[in-house]
Amino acid sequence: METESDVKGNNLTEPVVLFENDDVLVINKPYGWITHEDGVGDDPTVVEWFCARVPEAKGVGEVGYSPQGAELDRSGIVHRLDRETSGVLILAKHQEAYVHLKQAFKDRAVYKEYRAVVYGRMNDRWGTINRPIGRSTKDFRKRSAERGAKGELREAITDFERIGMGEYEDEAFSYVKLIPKTGRTHQLRVHLRALDRPIVMDALYADYKIPKSNNLGLNRLALHAHMLELTLPSGEEERFIAPVPKEIEEAVEKIVE
Repeated sequence: METESDVKGNNLTEPVVLFENDDVLVINKPYGWITHEDGVGDDPTVVEWFCARVPEAKGVGEVGYSPQGAELDRSGIVHRLDRETSGVLILAKHQEAYVHLKQAFKDRAVYKEYRAVVYGRMNDRWGTINRPIGRSTKDFRKRSAERGAKGELREAITDFERIGMGEYEDEAFSYVKLIPKTGRTHQLRVHLRALDRPIVMDALYADYKIPKSNNLGLNRLALHAHMLELTLPSGEEERFIAPVPKEIEEAVEKIVE
């Protein structure tokens, strides 16, 4: 019988269960896990881990397809986190729960809150980034919120609040709370890049910063999905919190007293 830890023999930190009932499973996704297969690599996925734990959830949701047309297993997935991002992720155990959760995300009835460490000083204590997002003209992997972005420009809104800022080895950094009002691909990463305050260790959007920085000693993206609030299929309103990872906390301690 396959167990959670048997999935492709991975040696990554296992997801931590934050909540479970008959409808949903809520986890703290570790850095390094991809949410679902992408048709390119053969890395362990949250979907495989989930279906090993909850076999009856296999096939729940909608089938995805790779750019090459290959069918992708997205069992239980109603939203996703990038491989490099850790934090709260909710999965549907059956189709009725999937439909309920999918509609909640579509209706923007889900409150999401992230924590991030960025390069430079966020001089505004709080604010809203309202910049539509399209595709980058320079790199097919990237999105862009800057002038000249190609393709359809989709509405993207992010509220932010500066929690603290300071210097480490004569380099400025800021610690911020991010509240996405929309759910575009790479939205938080793209919006902060557009402000020239990219997230620390973002290989895609801070590639021009990383080689010149001390990066606070981090070897991962400094972005964490800290909180998720929504109404469950059962009708209960719940708040789920994934503690900020130790390595990000230690980085913050270097700049914020």
